[in-house]
Amino acid sequence: MRLIAWVIRVLVFVLLLVLALANTQPSTLNFLAGYAWQAPLILIGLAFFVVGLLAGLLSALPAMFRLRMENGRLKRDLRTARETPTPVAEPPLPPLI
Repeated sequence: MRLIAWVIRVLVFVLLLVLALANTQPSTLNFLAGYAWQAPLILIGLAFFVVGLLAGLLSALPAMFRLRMENGRLKRDLRTARETPTPVAEPPLPPLI
C-alpha cells in the first residue's frame, strides 16, 4: 500500500512539474492604484499558494492552542485520578435464607 501511495505522489509531482514548465510565459497582475507585477505565471500561482497556506495556518492557530491547553488539562486530571486511591468496595453479603 505504501508503494502505491509513493507512486501516486511521484506521478502528481511529475504532473505539476510539467505544468510549471509549460507555464513560464510572463503575465501581468494588476493591483489597485496602478501597481502591476509582471512575473512568470507559475511564480504568481506559487505566490498565491504560499499566501493561502499561511492564511490557513494562521487561522488554525487559535484552535490548535486551545486544544493543546485542553489536552494538558486532561492529562493533569488523569494523573491526579490515577494517584488518588480508590475506595475498595466490600463484597456483597450472602443471602439470608
